[in-house]
Amino acid sequence: MPRSHDYTGPAGESDDPAVQAAVLLVNLGTPEAPTAKAVRPYLAEFLGDQRVIDYPRWLWWLILHGVILRVRPARSAHAYQRIWTPQGSPLRVGSEALAAGLQSELSRLQPTRPIRVALAMRYGKPSVRHQIEQLQREGVRRLLVLPLYPQYSATSTGSVIDAVADTLKALRWPPELRIVNDYHDDPGHIEALAASIERWWAAHGRGERLLLSFHGIPERYVRAGDPYLDQCQATARALRQRLGLDETQLMVSFQSRVGREQWLRPYTDATVRELAAAGVKQLDVACPGFAVDCLETLEEIAMQNSDFFRAAGGSELRYIPALNDTPGQVRSLAQLVLRHTGGWEACAAVP
Repeated sequence: MPRSHDYTGPAGESDDPAVQAAVLLVNLGTPEAPTAKAVRPYLAEFLGDQRVIDYPRWLWWLILHGVILRVRPARSAHAYQRIWTPQGSPLRVGSEALAAGLQSELSRLQPTRPIRVALAMRYGKPSVRHQIEQLQREGVRRLLVLPLYPQYSATSTGSVIDAVADTLKALRWPPELRIVNDYHDDPGHIEALAASIERWWAAHGRGERLLLSFHGIPERYVRAGDPYLDQCQATARALRQRLGLDETQLMVSFQSRVGREQWLRPYTDATVRELAAAGVKQLDVACPGFAVDCLETLEEIAMQNSDFFRAAGGSELRYIPALNDTPGQVRSLAQLVLRHTGGWEACAAVP
């Protein structure tokens, strides 16, 4: 079997013919370097996805290529430079560590029924297409796709499904396919989130409020039928119940809006300012929509919104890290994988 950490580069043929099932973790993606030159093609792919921005293509192409990609790459590159590590992008490093941990846990739980773990990025490298084609070369005939988005949105999980479908329709013999649509209220996931917050409080003390900041989407996407808002609220309700908090102690907001139209509210940047102005001095913020820490958590929340909070009169905004490759997340995802791959017993190797 290929090494469990060998996710981003080309892998060789599998040495174990029994490995017929695989789980493909898919995260958003990241530029290859924190430079405007590297950020530009990444943003072009991301913002060019009609699932993300659904304006008429001709109009959006003019805006994207005529304005946004001339200005935003340098600004985004500066933000990436603030969080970049010696090992590279935090999202890539964290996603690889999570995939390695999941591979180890699945091998421990089911040593006689190997499940290969691979990692893809929806935008950037390694692509969904590359990883699925590689898994097929290794003899994988059953594929579970697990987008690392706990809450479903057409802008995230829906886009992953598009990329998988585009890949499979080009294959002569596509693998049997299952997809984890969401896991926003999965008991194991909620327990992992709650236990992580409690451990953080035990080590650092508890702030006056806990704010859950989810990535935003335009309000009209919800009106069109996207279940994202309902699922974010369901995650928050489950965490309130598990942590024994009420709606004044655990609040919800939405971050990362762009453009002029209305996005899901309340907005995170406005909320942290309002809380500071109301006299809250110590605010804890968690982002349960992100499986792995990334630009939106490490720079937008822990840096930008921390500055907003202090400027408005608060003393300290404390970001509680994402689950990343913690044992709680590894265990909860392993159980999720086993449930969704039930009935996929190991079978004879493909001739």
